Amino acid sequence: MQAKKRYFILLSAGSCLALLFYFGGLQLRASRRSRREEHSSGGRNGLHHHPGPDRFWPRFPDALRPFVPGDQLENEDSVAPVSPRQKRDANSSIYKGKKCRMESCFDFALCKKNGFKVYVYPQQKGEKIAESYQNILAAIEGSRFYTSDPSQACLFVLSLDTLDRDQLSPQYVHNLRSKVQSLHLWNNGRNHLIFNLYSGTWPDYTEDVGFDIGQAMLAKASISTENFRPNFDVSIPLFSKDHPRTGGERGFLKFNTIPPLRKYMLVFKGKRYLTGIGSDTRNALYHVHNGEDVLLLTTCKHGKDWQKHKDSRCDRDNTEYEKYDYREMLHNATFCLVPRGRRLGSFRFLEALQAACVPVMLSNGWELPFSEVINWNQAAVIGDERLLLQIPSTIRSIHQDKILALRQQTQFLWEAYFSSVEKIVLTTLEIIQDRIFKHISRNSLIWNKHPGGLFVLPQYSSYLGDFPYYYANLGLKPPSKFTAVIHAVTPLVSQSQPVLKLLMAAAKSQYCAQIIVLWNCDKPLPAKHRWPATTVPVIVIEGESKVMSSRFLPYDNIVTDAVLSLDEDTVLSTTEVDFAFTVWQSFPERIVGYPARSHFWDNSKERWGYTSKWTNDYSMVLTGAAIYHKYYHYLYTHYLPASLKNMVDQLANCEDILMNFLVSAVTKLPPIKVTQKKQYKETMMGQTSRASRWADPDHFAQRQSCMNTFASWFGYMPLIHSQMRLDPVLFKDQVSILRKKYRDIERL
Repeated sequence: MQAKKRYFILLSAGSCLALLFYFGGLQLRASRRSRREEHSSGGRNGLHHHPGPDRFWPRFPDALRPFVPGDQLENEDSVAPVSPRQKRDANSSIYKGKKCRMESCFDFALCKKNGFKVYVYPQQKGEKIAESYQNILAAIEGSRFYTSDPSQACLFVLSLDTLDRDQLSPQYVHNLRSKVQSLHLWNNGRNHLIFNLYSGTWPDYTEDVGFDIGQAMLAKASISTENFRPNFDVSIPLFSKDHPRTGGERGFLKFNTIPPLRKYMLVFKGKRYLTGIGSDTRNALYHVHNGEDVLLLTTCKHGKDWQKHKDSRCDRDNTEYEKYDYREMLHNATFCLVPRGRRLGSFRFLEALQAACVPVMLSNGWELPFSEVINWNQAAVIGDERLLLQIPSTIRSIHQDKILALRQQTQFLWEAYFSSVEKIVLTTLEIIQDRIFKHISRNSLIWNKHPGGLFVLPQYSSYLGDFPYYYANLGLKPPSKFTAVIHAVTPLVSQSQPVLKLLMAAAKSQYCAQIIVLWNCDKPLPAKHRWPATTVPVIVIEGESKVMSSRFLPYDNIVTDAVLSLDEDTVLSTTEVDFAFTVWQSFPERIVGYPARSHFWDNSKERWGYTSKWTNDYSMVLTGAAIYHKYYHYLYTHYLPASLKNMVDQLANCEDILMNFLVSAVTKLPPIKVTQKKQYKETMMGQTSRASRWADPDHFAQRQSCMNTFASWFGYMPLIHSQMRLDPVLFKDQVSILRKKYRDIERL
């Protein structure tokens, strides 16, 4: 019996070996024949195949197929069925380009010749674009980075709407893959930036944007740290369709209350998801809600089928939810919970920032917006979804000093980077520019301290001490000397002209380093002997194109940080110059000077008005007699759009108003007026060069128009009223004149 079994096993094994050799031999012969055919065919076509590593390996009929996109797989008959997940992964840019970094997927050579320029593809006929994406494109086209010439571009942005890639959304753009691939500049996405707010759809809400982005960068909301490509992608905040395009509202923190605690310690009001992703965290919030100073309100009353899935808590939660007004909670809370929703990001994030309500993040794995440059530990509390029950005790342990610092930082970040679509877009572009030009990139201090990265241009200087905002941080004293820049527009015909008296008064100042006369007159430059002899250098330069904006060009001749800007017909004494400069040394980031003006809102005309009347407040100090930091020359020239500067040059007017708009927008502070001098206006009206301009009603009407044009571009009114005037100590006090340092000012 045992012998029969052995014979049977041997016979079976022999049969299997025979079959194996038979079929294997057929396959080997077929593969050799096919290789001979390929070789002979290649020889006939003039092609020579070099032996590769796979030459010595057998070719199996059903070997693993190379990766191809899912839509190509569907067109082949021999392929096995592909699951929806495999299709999604195949089409997802996240899986294909996950290893992309600036060094491997970005062509730096495109940026070397023309700098950082951004090209937006022209809009295709019939393509729908959501308002939010139109705002993004408008922000790029209105920026100093924009170019209409693709050959000069360093970065490319699609005109195809990629913001909403949820297939259930009415804003979803179909066939985006084929449309993108047909673009002749696409180049597999290299040097392209794609904006996205929503990706994936019910039920799992993956981060798949639904088309192959190749080597393009993503500026994406709700992106996870797992899929975020460091120093390549940019995490942006989730913002609503109503988010303002430019300007935006200021933060709600009007003054610092001490102690900084509000009525509620922690609040949240939002949807509760009964099933699906994102439901766990919000479903557990009721454990922390105490109905007193911790209000975490949720409702399951949303969606079409909410009643089918409602649980035993729904009715009670809905009743509690309706009792409280969300705005009232937001404005009266110290901390605001920001839990994840269906996606990692939430609208509650920006709402909390604006309301000066310290965000408590409860969204594990979310790459926070602009995390590459913003230190969120200075403005938010980063929680853990798994430790929800510890959140109340954690925030109660935060010291009041820390709460105040967190709250102040929320206001800075909101106004610097998040209050408008334009700021979100510009912050994204500036981050990418810093990656490209690392040798002049901004450091963490610039990004996380007022005035922020958008107003501190690293092309000006790589040294923080060259900017007027960081003297205290660096332990530096403000500059001890200034350069007087006199704007001359009338010919020099007499030695008694006001411009020569002004020049002498400025030259006698103990703080004056040099004087520059900007000759914007149509007549030729006067001979050197026509200018008076002074103890400081006098440099006369011709204005570029003889336009008004040329007075604010960043001339290399200006060697000091402080600039005393003067109109040729200004009347100032040396004492006044000295006093104004000593005041400026205490406020180096602001405009300090003498002639003040104000703005107001005209309800009857529904527009901004301009007034030179003497009132109890002011919002502008004209640059006809003012001191400011020379960095504002660079900012005026390189930050402001050409349209505003061209308007100033065409009108030969409003350059001083535009400079005040710019400085107030940067500092969020008013200028500073020094000792009042009635003779300033009256004397100017008596001079020949300015009399016609100041008396001309058209001149005043132009300034009214300028105010509204400038406010429109900034998106809001940056000018701030002030009632502060700085006078010398003992100014007009009934004491001996010999006890007063600036005694000559009282005689003017």
